[in-house]
Amino acid sequence: MAVSRIVIEHCAIATVDADDTEYADGHVVVADGLIESVGPGPAPAGLEHVVRRVDGTGHLVTPGLVNTHHHFYQWLTRGLATDHNLFDWLVALYPTWARIDQPMVRAAAEGSLAMMALGGVTTAMDHHYVHPRGAGDLSAAVIGAARDLGLRFTLARGSMDRGESDGGLPPDFAVETLDGALAATEETIDRHHDPSFAAMTQIAVAPCSPFSVSTDLMRRGAELARRRGVRLHTHGSETVEEERFCHELFGCGPTDYFAETGWLGPDVWMAHCVHLHATDIAAFARTGTGVAHCPSSNARLAAGIAPVPDLLAAGVPVGLGVDGTASNEAGDLRTELRNALLVSRLGPHREAALTARGALRLGTHGGARVLGRADAIGSLEAGKLADLVLWRLDTLAHSSIADPVAALVLGAPAPVTLSLVGGRPVVEDNHLVTVDEDAVARATRAEARRLARIAAGD
Repeated sequence: MAVSRIVIEHCAIATVDADDTEYADGHVVVADGLIESVGPGPAPAGLEHVVRRVDGTGHLVTPGLVNTHHHFYQWLTRGLATDHNLFDWLVALYPTWARIDQPMVRAAAEGSLAMMALGGVTTAMDHHYVHPRGAGDLSAAVIGAARDLGLRFTLARGSMDRGESDGGLPPDFAVETLDGALAATEETIDRHHDPSFAAMTQIAVAPCSPFSVSTDLMRRGAELARRRGVRLHTHGSETVEEERFCHELFGCGPTDYFAETGWLGPDVWMAHCVHLHATDIAAFARTGTGVAHCPSSNARLAAGIAPVPDLLAAGVPVGLGVDGTASNEAGDLRTELRNALLVSRLGPHREAALTARGALRLGTHGGARVLGRADAIGSLEAGKLADLVLWRLDTLAHSSIADPVAALVLGAPAPVTLSLVGGRPVVEDNHLVTVDEDAVARATRAEARRLARIAAGD
């Protein structure tokens, strides 16, 4: 069968490769879902079987953005508990979240994924840990939504086994038993995990957090993940209250607790990691443990400023995440590029904390490292998967910014002219091509209202 090629020319290119190679006027050639070539000037002459040529004048091409932490179901509870810290926010919202079911989760996943795709995300993840009894197959609902939108996807199959009666925050009927959670997680791996280079769906083992799961679930979850060769994900060191909780319950801080339960290593990534001491950062660096940095959510919940410059200086893998849209109502990873830079500069390193190109690296190659997929995605290099975004930068919002990377990171959210996942279009001219955006909006609105009625006891 003949190779089918897509050629993008006359555009600025930020490859985000190891040398941060950039071209002011370059080309990318995609062949059968892979990047065939990337370089300066026009594409090589004489290419055969070119099915599409794209004039990228006025545009920047980058690797597709990689989201490393999210909770899709929260799309249905945006705009609630807007003036709460983390623990109070959880207490306020868990009674509502405990009422979700399969149609709600499917609609919420579609809304979350659609918003991310429109914002240049080509690889998404969802940490889904709320599994109320009788709610249906929530993992299948989320995976199905990602498949239909055409995004590359990691489901971090979450779990909780510490309900209110055991001192946890969620209602008892919204948590699983230890054995039930482990069995359901392994079944999800059996049914959905694809370890291949071009996988569209992968699974991670993801107990929710130290304060919502038992120590047995943490330990056995780590053992399960390593036995099955999948990655591990959880929340860590998000707030000062969490650190206090760990000392009171376990007699040590979160990082020491993670070390004791098998949750440090190159196959692990933690969400947030706001409150880390120098010894914690050293432990992450020594073990290769990754971090999903969620600056907007951390600000929304008044959690603090993550020490991203120190993590990067130590060699810790760091990616970006939007977090759930009940704590980041935008749900758009483009804004996290900007906020990661701005928030980091409020910390002790000030203007030296993070550059525009450093922020772009967090959102692309950094995220690929965190998800264990840097061999396949995260940079524009020959042989990698053709997950890329063509950003329009010649409109009023950006046209007077000479540096295209600065325009993308520091300017207003840039429109997406073309987004490819494995060479297949997902976004064209700032609109989704795989699903009906208006239909998604109607479905999410209806399911959000249904959830609110159920939670209110109507």
